Amino acid sequence: MAQGREETPYQSTGASLSVRWVQGFPKQDVHFVNNTTICYPCGNYVIFLNIETKKKTILQCVNGIVGVVATNIPYEVVAFSDRKLKPIIYVYNFPGLTQRTKLKGNVLLDYTLLAFSYCGTYLASYSSLPEFELALWNWESNVILCKKSLLVMDVSYMTFNPMNWRQLCLSSLSAVMVCTIERSNQEHYLKSKLVKLPAEDGTLSDEPDTIFSHSSLKDPIYGPVLPLSAIAGLVGEEAETFRPKDDLCPLLHPTMHCWTPTSDLYVGCEEGYLLMINGDTLKVTVLNKTEEAPSLARGNLITPVTMVYQKGGVLASGIDGLVYSFLIKDSSYKVDNFINVEEPVEHMTFSPNYRMLLIQTEKGSVFIYTFGEEPTFEKVLDACDGNFKAIDFITPGNKYFMTLTGSGEVCVWLLEDGSCVGRIYLNTPATVLAGSPSSLSAAVGTEAGSVLFLDVSDAGCPQVVHKAFLSESPLQHIVYDQRGMFLLAGTAEGYIFVISAYPSSSFEIFGFTEVGKGILQISTVSLLETDIVEVMVLSLSSEAGRNRLEIFTLPKILPEVSGTLIDERGRLRNELIHKFVYETEHTLSSAVLNFQSQQIYGFCNQVPYVCSYVLPEKEHSGVCIIKPNQKVQSRQYGPGMMYLSPHGLWLITIAKDGILCIRDIYTLETFARCRSHSHQAQGIQSIKISMDGQNILVNGRNDGSLVDLRWKQFGGTKASEILEYYQHLLTFLSNTMDEENAHLSKIRRGSLDLGSEFEDTNSQLKRMSIDSSQDELTVAEETKEISWIQEKSQEAIKNEVKLFSKKRKEIKKGIKALVKTVLIMMEENETLPKIAKLEQQEFGLDLEELERLYDESEEEVTKIRKDVEMDNLAKRYLTDLIKEECWNSMAVKGRALKCFHIPYVVDNFPLKERTAEELKELERVLQQKRIEEECLKLRKDIIEVQSAVTLVKKHHEEEDEEEEENKAVKDTNLPNYLLGSLSTDFGVDTSLLSSQLELHSREEKINQIILLKDIIYRVKTIFNNEFDAAYKQKEFEIARVKERNERIEEIILDLELEENVWQPEFEDCEKPERTLVVEDKEIKASKHVNMWQKAKAELTVTREMERWLSSHSTDVRRRALMDMMGGVLEVKKEDILRMVIPQPDFMAKPDALWSEEERKQFREYEKKVKELNEERDKYRKSLEAELKKLQNSIQESTQNFDEYLKRLFDRRVKAEMVVNQEELKINNLVFSLLLDEELNTREICLNNYLARKQEEKMQTSEAIQKARENLDVYRESYDNLLAEDKVLDRSFKKEFSEIPSQQVDILYKLFKRRPRIQKHKTHADVASIDPFGERPGSGKLSNNAFAQLMKAMDELDNIHNMPEGLDPLVWDHFCMTRRAKVENEQKVKQKAAGLMEMLAFLRKRIEDDEKVQQDIEKVFHELTLLQEEKVGFQLNLTIQILLKQGQVELDNFQLLLEYSDAILINRNIIEDLNAVIRTQGQKKVTSMMESKEVHKGIFQIEWEHKKMEMEMEDLNQKAWDIQMLFFSRDRQKFLNEPNYENLIAIQIVIMEQTIAVLEKTHKKNVENCKKLLKKLGKTSNQKDVANYTLSCNLREELVAVSERRDICNAIGSTLTCEKIAKERYENMMQQQKLTNISRQQAEQISILQAEVERLRMKTFPAFAQM
Repeated sequence: MAQGREETPYQSTGASLSVRWVQGFPKQDVHFVNNTTICYPCGNYVIFLNIETKKKTILQCVNGIVGVVATNIPYEVVAFSDRKLKPIIYVYNFPGLTQRTKLKGNVLLDYTLLAFSYCGTYLASYSSLPEFELALWNWESNVILCKKSLLVMDVSYMTFNPMNWRQLCLSSLSAVMVCTIERSNQEHYLKSKLVKLPAEDGTLSDEPDTIFSHSSLKDPIYGPVLPLSAIAGLVGEEAETFRPKDDLCPLLHPTMHCWTPTSDLYVGCEEGYLLMINGDTLKVTVLNKTEEAPSLARGNLITPVTMVYQKGGVLASGIDGLVYSFLIKDSSYKVDNFINVEEPVEHMTFSPNYRMLLIQTEKGSVFIYTFGEEPTFEKVLDACDGNFKAIDFITPGNKYFMTLTGSGEVCVWLLEDGSCVGRIYLNTPATVLAGSPSSLSAAVGTEAGSVLFLDVSDAGCPQVVHKAFLSESPLQHIVYDQRGMFLLAGTAEGYIFVISAYPSSSFEIFGFTEVGKGILQISTVSLLETDIVEVMVLSLSSEAGRNRLEIFTLPKILPEVSGTLIDERGRLRNELIHKFVYETEHTLSSAVLNFQSQQIYGFCNQVPYVCSYVLPEKEHSGVCIIKPNQKVQSRQYGPGMMYLSPHGLWLITIAKDGILCIRDIYTLETFARCRSHSHQAQGIQSIKISMDGQNILVNGRNDGSLVDLRWKQFGGTKASEILEYYQHLLTFLSNTMDEENAHLSKIRRGSLDLGSEFEDTNSQLKRMSIDSSQDELTVAEETKEISWIQEKSQEAIKNEVKLFSKKRKEIKKGIKALVKTVLIMMEENETLPKIAKLEQQEFGLDLEELERLYDESEEEVTKIRKDVEMDNLAKRYLTDLIKEECWNSMAVKGRALKCFHIPYVVDNFPLKERTAEELKELERVLQQKRIEEECLKLRKDIIEVQSAVTLVKKHHEEEDEEEEENKAVKDTNLPNYLLGSLSTDFGVDTSLLSSQLELHSREEKINQIILLKDIIYRVKTIFNNEFDAAYKQKEFEIARVKERNERIEEIILDLELEENVWQPEFEDCEKPERTLVVEDKEIKASKHVNMWQKAKAELTVTREMERWLSSHSTDVRRRALMDMMGGVLEVKKEDILRMVIPQPDFMAKPDALWSEEERKQFREYEKKVKELNEERDKYRKSLEAELKKLQNSIQESTQNFDEYLKRLFDRRVKAEMVVNQEELKINNLVFSLLLDEELNTREICLNNYLARKQEEKMQTSEAIQKARENLDVYRESYDNLLAEDKVLDRSFKKEFSEIPSQQVDILYKLFKRRPRIQKHKTHADVASIDPFGERPGSGKLSNNAFAQLMKAMDELDNIHNMPEGLDPLVWDHFCMTRRAKVENEQKVKQKAAGLMEMLAFLRKRIEDDEKVQQDIEKVFHELTLLQEEKVGFQLNLTIQILLKQGQVELDNFQLLLEYSDAILINRNIIEDLNAVIRTQGQKKVTSMMESKEVHKGIFQIEWEHKKMEMEMEDLNQKAWDIQMLFFSRDRQKFLNEPNYENLIAIQIVIMEQTIAVLEKTHKKNVENCKKLLKKLGKTSNQKDVANYTLSCNLREELVAVSERRDICNAIGSTLTCEKIAKERYENMMQQQKLTNISRQQAEQISILQAEVERLRMKTFPAFAQM
């Protein structure tokens, strides 16, 4: 066993600790070291396990926790890394476990993967963050050969090709990479290449080249088709791999890979696909699954987590616990179930000889499947379910110990070698474990608050014997006192329960005491010579920076006096247990009480000190603050724990750094120190020391390792003291242990019996289950387990109820009376109106509940109000944004105008105010255009100037003409069809616009865009002015209509007509600002009014009413006017229609009673009525004429406005057309600018790519030059070595020229002779199992071969091989010469291999250089094409031309997109040509019509002829049908018989009689059949009985026959009668078969004869009767 350096600074005592064994389970992959040994890391150690002997060996890492591990089987070495900053890789020999070398790299944090090559001394290492670096080491020479940064992927699995060390595969969940290692002499190069994975659906897609464009893709209209990287504006290296997000499809996710003997790769994917990757070309093939495979338990596809190669396929496994065998053939595979592990498999690997398959589960268990004629499946390592939570010894602590996991698994281990002897699953989450010193029992604390007591007297079969449910809070601490009298259990709520530790008392619960929450540690002092147990509890204090210490005393006679020390609720009385409370000035993480109960030792939490505190001798009340008496540096960092040894003289401290220190309790100095764990895994969790102090168990916190420490060089007083205490304690506890173990065995037997009875009752209850859910709920409530503390509380409540029963009755009576009162109030409340009615919950008498409900409602209202306010705020903010963007920022608001009578709507153009930057840019462009125009004018003047002498007079005339022409040019500039728009129709100046045929440069296009935007703005402004004028006109029209409608309403009222007055109004689209104002009538919800607002409104209404009444009560004049004259002083003309002449009073009397005067008054009354009616008719007609005139006037004015708006609508359409035309020109210009920018981007990208390729070309050229130089140097040395070899061969005879020639010839033959080396032949069965067979030899094998050759040369150099008569001195010289020759030949072979390797390296460099050169040539070609396309794009402009509708003719109505051969010509030429074409066309149509009429007559005659021929054929056919018509006898009878109907009636009567007779006969037959059926039934029953009897006899006969047949078969002879019977049976069967065949043939012949007869009769002629 090899150990690392141990820090033992205190060597004066001579005591030190060493690791005895380590127990732990693999969390990483398990590796084979050789055919019989596996290894795996565990904490600070690498554990080696011999599969055959189960013996473990450990190797400790000197720098803390072990990182990753790898093994090299040919060299038998193990490599592992540590996890410190700047980690180191250690390489150790096996089985010697001596350090071979240390590899120091530049990695900062950690190595994540290590892998050895099978051939050679190569080690690959991979580190993740922050380097992501792959390095190749020569571990033998401690050198990094090459390294490469892999930022593109985070590797999860890495393997060498077993057949070729130059190939390395790395995989992650997103990619697969194959790295190739190239070597030239002593230089190594690493080349990596990613594998293109298929899509998630398994389809392979070809990615387009993103650098080089496709020349076949061209667009004549929109310019060249550029790569997406150029469109995206990328010019760097990212342009080579750029793909749009929409084009990216999710790929398969690799999980595991393995190599094949053909250097291919099998890759398993998360989606269930299996891929095969060619190792040379990296081509991916998706293997198809055949349907012949048996149906799997979990679906059609398997997601492999681990995979290994075997002959003909792979073995794979996933999380389902099954190992599958994939049998691969070509591109398909078949899946078979190989073995069921029943646990999720995490890793698989074969042994070096491929005889064993190692299967590692996710839990950490290891299985070995051994191949052979009888395969075996064995569990080598049975892992526990999780890390160890707690450990403890089984009394007396020198043979067994226990461990506890978080899931509730308790294991019993042998202390000698750490092997597991027994285990029990508690099936509940557990937290703590403690072993009883007074019996062979243990206690386990659970998260549910229970204590489970185990019987561990039988180490191989521990059993739960008792359960105590203390509380519902999890148990955090369980401690036995030193004598094993009491068990102290601490919960998370701060309760300390005191339980009897003796099984004889059935583990009685005495009581509990309450301490501070957050218990950190419980310490006890139970001396042999005292009758009390001192208990100290360390917990968190309510004040920051302090800890709370509570000390109390438990008497030995507590079971006898428990009634006096405990109250009714089970709480220990503080005054009787002498409870004292202390606080420290600073925080402690751990504290213990010494055996004299005078001092406390504490481990500081925030500072590295160990302190001792002296307890005050005087008793006190309240909290006493204690100060440290002694401080010693702990030399440990992080929070730690402190424990006392069993005899109380040692202080053991552990901390987060993983170091264990044992101190003297008096001086606090360390006399023993050991680093068993590492701070990277959070150090040590707990320790336990045996009673004799010889064994110390140390449990890691997160590394999952359990270490057993033993003493080295330990003796003297320290050893004698603890051994003496151990003997004394065993003597003291011996009697108690015997008694308690006897009781424990009784409890165990009783629990076994109860367990069997419990199982029986459970089965009975399951059989007697009922469907009543109410009964089930009742039973569940009754059987619900309650904790001990709740049970005590319920008992106390019951006692209190009994004690105060009278008072309770009185209170109940008062409550009943109060309930009646409340019910009466509730009934009255129901009768009240809704506004005065109270809610039902307001009648609750629980004020606290009412207050709580009120608070909840207020909180809910507040929350809702806040949510509504935030929602409203968000909406207001969004409203402000929209209003600012779409309304406030608009200089011209968008609105519409509608016609009065027709559905026309005209919208204006909403416009924003142009910014200062836009105006400045526009002014710059206008100024530039004016300057260009002036320059052009001056240049023209300079060119066209004439001689002043000859043309003086004409000069002024030409100037005038030029001014007029310039004015005309300014007015017209360009024709509309070349201008491309109708903007001149709106009076916009387009003289500054450049011609569309002259826009070549980028600046010209930008200036043109600015000018076109200005034109659009002007066109919109001009139209908006016209729109505003129309809007004002509509306002005027509406006002005038409103004014006229007032008069119309008066006339309608006077005429009493039932007509509606048409009143036009502006709609919301015409006045959009109205939508921004919310009126009261639009709000449908009622407004929330507070009480004070409601009162104020009522008061205001009352005052207004009083004021109005007071103002009207004193207005006598108004009241008199209303009473006397109807409220007016004079009668108007329009009142005539309402005037009524009152009738005289005498008209109420009859006519005969009237007097003359009255008759005279009546005539006057009639006259007045007649005159009034005439006036009324006249006035009514005038009103009707006025009404009609007003309505016609309104109709005429509104129609005139509609006509104007129609013209404005046409103007709007034309303006929109102009805007669209200009915007189309802008879009074309913007597109050309964008394409120009893309072309520039593409050019820059190609130039950058070219620069990179040229730089790469320089590198490849330098690499070629360097490789050639190295090759020349190496070849020179090879040639020299080869020449030396030839010189040795040629100079042989010269060196031995002194001896005879015959002996020289013999020696030369011996000189040429070489020993035959027997190659190591593998066994046939091994070769058949190993799929890789003989792999390429490594450097070690080459050295071994050379050593074997030299050994064989020693045999040739033996004196017995010397020729006769040769001098021994000459023989020795000959042997030396021959040995030198052999060594030189070996060197030549090595040099030749190196030379071939360098030649291959040079060839690859040349190929890389040629490939780079090809890329450079392709880039140059691409640049040339790009330049041509760029020039063509700049010269070939896209112009916009206006064409009138109907003037464009297209052949076959096909729209052409390319007008390369088109020209612009005058329209008149086309019109004249069209006129000629129409004339000629008319002539051609006339001639075609004449020809058509002639052809029509010919077709008609032909049709008539065909019609006659067809009628003739129909008549002939009818004649033939008449001749061939068949007349049956019935038809002849019908024709010949005169009384045919009477004859039919007679036949019907006869048939009815016949049917009646048949029915009677049928009934008789049915009755006879029923009788026969009954008779047959009886016969059938008799036959059944007889058959049954015969079957029984037949069974006996068959038995007899079978026995005789067996006897005959045994004798080996066959009965002659059976042969004869068999032959007769075969002859009969053959005869029967021939008979059947002849019968069938006879039937067929008869059928054929009938058919022949029928056909013969069919051919006879038919003679019709004439």
